[in-house]
Amino acid sequence: MFIIKTALLIIIGILIFELLIFSHEFGHFITAKLSGVRVNEFALGMGPKLFSFKKGETVYSLRLLPIGGYCAMEGEDEESDAPDSFSKAKVYKRMIIVCAGAIMNILLGLVLVFTLQVQSDTYASTTISGFVDSAYTAQSGLQQNDEILKIGNYKILSSNDISYALAMMKSTDVDGTAPIIAKEKYNATLVNVYAYLHQSKDNYSEEDFKIITDIYTKAKNEISSATETDKIVKTYEKAYNDMTMFNLEDGTKPELPEVSVSITETSPRFRTDVEVLRDGKKVTLKDVDFYTYMDTNGKPAIGFDFYTVPVEKNFLTVMSTTFSSSVSIVRMVYKSLIGLVTGQFSLSEVSGPVGIVSAVKDATSAGLETGFGEAINNIIYIMSIISINLGIFNMLPIPALDGGRFLFLIIEAIRRKPIPPKYEGLIHGIGFALLIAFILFVSANDIVRLFNGKGLF
Repeated sequence: MFIIKTALLIIIGILIFELLIFSHEFGHFITAKLSGVRVNEFALGMGPKLFSFKKGETVYSLRLLPIGGYCAMEGEDEESDAPDSFSKAKVYKRMIIVCAGAIMNILLGLVLVFTLQVQSDTYASTTISGFVDSAYTAQSGLQQNDEILKIGNYKILSSNDISYALAMMKSTDVDGTAPIIAKEKYNATLVNVYAYLHQSKDNYSEEDFKIITDIYTKAKNEISSATETDKIVKTYEKAYNDMTMFNLEDGTKPELPEVSVSITETSPRFRTDVEVLRDGKKVTLKDVDFYTYMDTNGKPAIGFDFYTVPVEKNFLTVMSTTFSSSVSIVRMVYKSLIGLVTGQFSLSEVSGPVGIVSAVKDATSAGLETGFGEAINNIIYIMSIISINLGIFNMLPIPALDGGRFLFLIIEAIRRKPIPPKYEGLIHGIGFALLIAFILFVSANDIVRLFNGKGLF
């Protein structure tokens, strides 16, 4: 059954991916038709042709490899004297045709985001409603009813921005013996110890387990309010000894895994300034600590330790959340591109087709643990990001991309005459070669990352 579900999800993933390609090429196609430009072939897929038919002057074809598609217009990449060729159309019409593919991708991204948002009963806001027990963000400055305005240098416009801002943060090594870190580690370990003891709750006397619970609660509160590491360590050690001294009703001790806490010289920490709106005034909180743990790959990761005020679902909130979530994706994309240029991110962190497939696989696997519908939603979410990403990336002023073609059209509009086709063709040819080389690089990096978890660098 699992294999059948996985196969169905792979098919669904391919269909959604092809939908991204179709929407892009359809944007070029429909605007070309409306502008009187002849389309010689509209193809979905690449490689050998599976079947095709001709209607009017256009051949519509489905090709074997579901990795792309194209809208071949007369006179787009070669000289043509035909009156309905791309090169003979007015400049503004060619600009519309060139931009239409990217616009369609962004619109499709909006639709995909809408399909996810409309399923929710409520929506998250950017205002804090409360915290988990012993929350480290609360201990380092955040308060209930704070509206988060900025995390680091990232402006927060929606709840999604909070996730993106934290995801883009880099951890730094700080003094591992600092009280804030000692609190986190010893409290987390104390919670685990209590959880193991709780599994044997029915095998304790009711009075003994109540004492264990009281010891645990008191120690957790004392650790959270302590200001010195020595006090935290002593409180934990005493609580651990007191909690584990009780025998089960059969006279035996409960089985506990080996428990240890390590406070090293340095410890990875997600820590940054946070700007909030508090009682109508902007307040900047310095060095807010976010709960930091080590994931299964041994890398530091952030855990949320606060809740946000829910927003009631209605037509307006569905539409506004769809729009704000899409804007958040757009901001995430261009912030990531800026990060590549400024060196915040390395090329080794960029993913290509192989990385996308791997991400979809991981999201699908995670979703299947909850249910088939959740797996589909995970695929839709990733595809919404890819669709909007594709639209933005395509409009970058890089030769061989739509943005490069648009730049040449702007130059033509200013000069009132086109750049000679041989020069434009040469520049696009070089750009295409560099683009292919870049795709091969990120694909190789993705493949290496699958094996070593790090990539080429």
